[in-house]
Amino acid sequence: MKRVDVASALIYDRSKHKLLMVKNTKKDSSYWSLPGGAVEANETLAQAVVRETKEETGYEIESAGIYSVREVFFAGSGHHAIIFTFLARITGGAMEVDDPDGDITEVRWMDLREANALMPGLPDITIASLDTLSALYRFEAGG
Repeated sequence: MKRVDVASALIYDRSKHKLLMVKNTKKDSSYWSLPGGAVEANETLAQAVVRETKEETGYEIESAGIYSVREVFFAGSGHHAIIFTFLARITGGAMEVDDPDGDITEVRWMDLREANALMPGLPDITIASLDTLSALYRFEAGG
């Protein structure tokens, strides 16, 4: 299996009690997820989550640390994905899909109950879990 690193953003608007989600469309199917995607060559996880979120949602973000790390085998594509989900906050931009891959067809703010139901692979997101970083993330350039 080919290893693929993925960075995604968990963006929660506390004033509206909504989570930012994107609709992914591939061939004849679609699914909702957090914004994010594959890390490109010579790109850090933090750079990838900022780029992917901008492309998929139109929003500029700032990372607030790692929320979760998950590992998934995708038998159909032969990928072994390590998914790094960052807590993030919006710093600019406006809602707009500008996905160069054409996979994202919609962006929507959803309440936590709806988002959790649409993302069974992610541990349930709760208000309490949004206040707790589960891991330190820091890029350390090799010398």
